[in-house]
Amino acid sequence: MRKVLVTGASGLLGARLADFLSNTYEVVSTHRTQAIQGSSVRMDVTDRDAVLKVLSRFSPGVVVHAAAETNVDRCETNKDAAWKVNVDGTRNVAMGCARIGVKLVYVSTDYVFDGKKGLYVEDDRPNPVNYYGLTKLKAEESVEEICSDFVIARPSVLYGWHRKKLNFATWVIDSLRNGRGISVVKDHYNSPTLVDELAEVVLTILQRGLTGVYHTAGAEKVSRYEFAVNIADMFELDKSLITPVKMSELNVWQAKRPRDSSLCIDKLRGMAGVQPLPLDEALKILKNRMSRTKGQ
Repeated sequence: MRKVLVTGASGLLGARLADFLSNTYEVVSTHRTQAIQGSSVRMDVTDRDAVLKVLSRFSPGVVVHAAAETNVDRCETNKDAAWKVNVDGTRNVAMGCARIGVKLVYVSTDYVFDGKKGLYVEDDRPNPVNYYGLTKLKAEESVEEICSDFVIARPSVLYGWHRKKLNFATWVIDSLRNGRGISVVKDHYNSPTLVDELAEVVLTILQRGLTGVYHTAGAEKVSRYEFAVNIADMFELDKSLITPVKMSELNVWQAKRPRDSSLCIDKLRGMAGVQPLPLDEALKILKNRMSRTKGQ
């Protein structure tokens, strides 16, 4: 297998996957609205015929499906669009992979869990509390139903550098650099996942021929407030601008969040030999990457 097709290559994860995997494989990048990668091919995952046409044209050895509607609140307020992209779109990609007989790596989320216990393992029963999590769970079920050769990868709070789109980490950096105070929840726990590390994990999954469900998150469980403070410290920004609040006090969310959707990564460590970096080391990678790409 020398060719990998990556969907959603204009997004945070898809762009990093396409760039990183190109060091090892021939990569075909696809996008729906705006090409970030220069040679990216337009493919709307909600158009089944278009998906089948692109997969047949390029005949990849594996498809990494990163395209998704990931805005949790937008999924809650525009459920039809969320379902069309996250569920129908994934089903189309899965059917395309089954049609040409190739492996599918589907990137899901920790939000398939209800957040009542935290440090979830792969065998824990999903029970999403918002519509975004529901669509991702239904997409997982489609992958398992349709594909015989698949990996479902569940990260948590993806962050990293993207030249056009903010994520939680870069939002914190941008806010503090511009002297804006921010309120961040102190009782909402995740396992922040650097996209650079996730790209390496996907490469390992491909090279080892793994199958099944894997939690592919960062090494540490932290609250969003702790995460923000760590970011401020690493980038030497004023952390006094960060105000800790409780989830119950934050009234800007349209969708309910799981209180603790952190993930246990013991299976990934054991089966793939992957050792995710401590949070401060991951943030150093982000800082170095942002420094190298400044002005691009």
